[in-house]
Amino acid sequence: MSSDTDSVLGRIITETTDYEFKVSLEETKPKSWLKSVCGFANGIGGMLAFGVNDDGIAIGLDDAHQTADKISELIGARIDPCPNFHLSAERVDGVVVLLLDVPAGRDCPYFYVGDGTQVAYVRAGSRSLPANASQLRTLSMRGAHVHFDELETQYKREDYSFDILKATYLQRTGDPFEESDFISFGLATRDGALTNAGVLLADQPILRCNRIFCTRWNGLDKTRLDDEVSDDHEYSGCLLRLLREGTNFVERNNVVSWAKTDNDRVETPSYVARAVEEALVNALIHRDYGIGGAEITVFAYDDRLEITSPGGKVDGPLPQNADLEHVDSVRRNPVIADLFQRMRFMERKGSGLKLIRDKTAVAPNYEERFMPRFEDDGRSFRVILWNMNHSTPQVAPQVAPQATPQATPQVAQLVEVLGDDELSLAELMDRFGLTDRKYFRKAYLKPALDSEAIEMTIPTKPTSSNQRYRRTRK
Repeated sequence: MSSDTDSVLGRIITETTDYEFKVSLEETKPKSWLKSVCGFANGIGGMLAFGVNDDGIAIGLDDAHQTADKISELIGARIDPCPNFHLSAERVDGVVVLLLDVPAGRDCPYFYVGDGTQVAYVRAGSRSLPANASQLRTLSMRGAHVHFDELETQYKREDYSFDILKATYLQRTGDPFEESDFISFGLATRDGALTNAGVLLADQPILRCNRIFCTRWNGLDKTRLDDEVSDDHEYSGCLLRLLREGTNFVERNNVVSWAKTDNDRVETPSYVARAVEEALVNALIHRDYGIGGAEITVFAYDDRLEITSPGGKVDGPLPQNADLEHVDSVRRNPVIADLFQRMRFMERKGSGLKLIRDKTAVAPNYEERFMPRFEDDGRSFRVILWNMNHSTPQVAPQVAPQATPQATPQVAQLVEVLGDDELSLAELMDRFGLTDRKYFRKAYLKPALDSEAIEMTIPTKPTSSNQRYRRTRK
């Protein structure tokens, strides 16, 4: 048993996005927490802390040993297949809590079995929800260790043309695309059946999901008025055609200005072409083609360009303020990714997001406020490139609200009320005249901490009874 009060519990409060607190073990209603275990195993993993209240305060368990035995028993009896998990007891502020760590599973899908039902749960933000048909297919492929683009289809190689692929491959590599390459690159089987990768690279639009929508909205947001759309196209067919047409669309809407220097003048584009290409390539090769009714969209507004692809990051949502130097690249469609790398549309080391920012940052008209933004809500991935020739401050809507001192009135109010003092949670709530601790943490305290508008006086011990909050010291 650990006595380190700021070890695991402190870290999950401040760093981990997938965790839940439980005051006690609900034996009569095990579904209330087992569906989270199921969702963690079907996702990127997560942790449940028993003996901790909703405010993250450790209150302890009466009999941690008996509770641990019951947790193990219920997981084995109610989740099929039984996922890997690790239970540990930890002493925090003089009481014992149990930490249930559930890593991402390899035998998906995992089902909760009980009450006459069998349901696979997946994580959606802080909730565990029943998986839909598309998510079940994805989980099944993950459990079978196969990918969508590797799967064999009923379509025959001989019935479709691949002129765009052959011409692009020759242009980009200098080598002809041989008939044997369909098999060696994973686009077709020896029996002549196309894989999904081959289907997506055929000239003909075989799959309905293989489309891209490009729209130039006149203004800072969408409108339903026809005269507010100046460039609107839908493209389908070969992925390489979609890349070409998406690139051409952005070029048509990429206003290039000029800046004078002492001896010359330089071009100042709205968007850096190489950053745009990388964002489009990422959207095409990493999208979840199993999601029906969703398409890749390229929306240009007066102040920004948004490229959105169905399906979040494969190994879990991209954390806010992630260090792009250390973001692993997990391929959703490895066959397609390998072919795009052969044609030098992308790099093998998986540095696409960093490349987008780096290429944008070297533009002559770049300012820090134009740094590209990446949004991942688990259902889609969005790249936002700012129009560097647009002078109005950016006000793009967020996929999931990301608090900053200017983003919410509550954060600004908390900073003002805090002043130059160092106050406890109770003292802060007293100044606001609020009594609902859970609401105050969610609406005021957490957004202010996330945005770094305020800080803890004891950051290594978030649950300490001596914890105070103050304005962030720059």
